[in-house]
Amino acid sequence: MTAIRVLACSLGLVLATSAFAAEPAVVAETSKGKTLTDAKGMTLYTFANDAGGKSACVDQCAVNWPPLKAEAGAAASGDWTVISRADGSSQWAYKGKPLYAFVKDKKAGDVTGDGLMNGAWKVAQP
Repeated sequence: MTAIRVLACSLGLVLATSAFAAEPAVVAETSKGKTLTDAKGMTLYTFANDAGGKSACVDQCAVNWPPLKAEAGAAASGDWTVISRADGSSQWAYKGKPLYAFVKDKKAGDVTGDGLMNGAWKVAQP
């Protein structure tokens, strides 16, 4: 019984530690090369109109380009930062650039948003 408790406690510690150590995105290979994706493999994008660590994508823009949400308590680490949006929510940024998904990407690896708005939207790359 004691061994089971020790194992359960150890497993809980590993899970808790890995939850805090996980980065908000992963790198995947797409037709555009190495690209940042969310946990579901959906491509992430940056927006040229964002500046100074602030998101310019609000209202209908944020419906079409959902921000990569940062949960409460998320903390900056390395190239990853958390920014505050105009609506008070938090969003992940990579190397100072806020990250977004695109509603017209239907499956992991889709990059249909790359180059839209005269090139303002780009796949996020490490």
